[in-house]
Amino acid sequence: MMGQTTGDAAVTAGNERPGLWRNRAFNLLWASQCLSDVGSAMANLAIPLLMLQLTRSPAQAGLVGTAGLLVATACRLPAGVLADRVDRRWLMVACDMLRIAAHTLLGCAVLAGGAGVAMILVVVVGSAAADTLFSTAEHAAVRNLVRPDQLPIAVARNEARSYGSSLAGPPLGGLLFGLGRALPFLGDALSFLLSLTAIVSIRRPMQQPRSEVPQKGGAAGVEGLRFVLGNPFLRALLAIAAPLNMAFTGMLFAIIVSLQRSGASSFLVGLVSMIFGLGGFLGACAAPVIQRWLRLPTLVVVLCWATAALMTVSALVPTSLFAAVPLAAAVFLGPTANAALFGYQSAITPDRLQGRVVSVVLLSATSAASLAPGLAGLLLTRFPTAMAMLVFPLLVVVAAVTATFSSGIRSMSAGP
Repeated sequence: MMGQTTGDAAVTAGNERPGLWRNRAFNLLWASQCLSDVGSAMANLAIPLLMLQLTRSPAQAGLVGTAGLLVATACRLPAGVLADRVDRRWLMVACDMLRIAAHTLLGCAVLAGGAGVAMILVVVVGSAAADTLFSTAEHAAVRNLVRPDQLPIAVARNEARSYGSSLAGPPLGGLLFGLGRALPFLGDALSFLLSLTAIVSIRRPMQQPRSEVPQKGGAAGVEGLRFVLGNPFLRALLAIAAPLNMAFTGMLFAIIVSLQRSGASSFLVGLVSMIFGLGGFLGACAAPVIQRWLRLPTLVVVLCWATAALMTVSALVPTSLFAAVPLAAAVFLGPTANAALFGYQSAITPDRLQGRVVSVVLLSATSAASLAPGLAGLLLTRFPTAMAMLVFPLLVVVAAVTATFSSGIRSMSAGP
């Protein structure tokens, strides 16, 4: 079992451990990243809008977005190596400084009328790399800021943060962009400044002392991959996370395309994403309660089989707004399962490998999700809508079978 963090391991005079809401270090990190995530969501909406105004070309706007995704994917594994090699606090500080500079320059250029495609591309690519480094270091650092028993709750709160920012950020970004094209970017720069201030203010170390000599990049990356593939639970996590992420992304995309084909208004199409995000946000808020009801292995198995069933229901009404409701119900359990899985992953992984293990798992999950829209589009052009969408619940069945029979998942009941 992982060692307890100094300070949080101590009990109070009444023999009761303080709750997570009284953990100053974690709350500083969490609150600052709430603001940072909202700022990023604002800028992510404003970038394509700015590109469209400058170029009148949806293709160029899309290519800039694709460039950012490709850079984030390429940086994922090196980010894990770096997060395990250097001081995580100063790595996050450096990322925030880069993002502050990039978005301030872009905002000022927009104000001066000098923003061009090249500048936007540089900002998007630089921010994507910094975001990947920052998120990997943050994932790896959380274990050092909370007690072992608080890890699932901490991950659940981070899930709520992610879904909440996806609900609040885009509308706020659209509003600010309408008031002044530079405002979303300057607002994002301010959010990163607040993030930097909070991280510097956290006094607790974000990694354990390193006694061994760091390996070189390639060997260090191989060590992380070997650890993942050699652990039954982590192998099962890869087999569950990849098809689940691919299925959720593919189903959401397919529902949106189906509604557009049927002539639904843009408002209704946007409402689908809002319903989906609301399901995840409510699920993240309910995660601590659900965790008390269900044992961890049972929770993961129930999530997978329930998701397969609910996605099948969505596939039966693909051209209706009601298709989003079963999908939102499926994603409701997702944050709780993520909290259980990633909390357990953090507990069983040595601190010196945290960044590399997280990067391997996230690379697998996000790479599968990035393929989903292309797969959904191909299926929708070749098969009837309902038949095409049924491919995604079948993917979830793969995850469900793995969760049901995996010894790695069953090992969660014994605790880390």
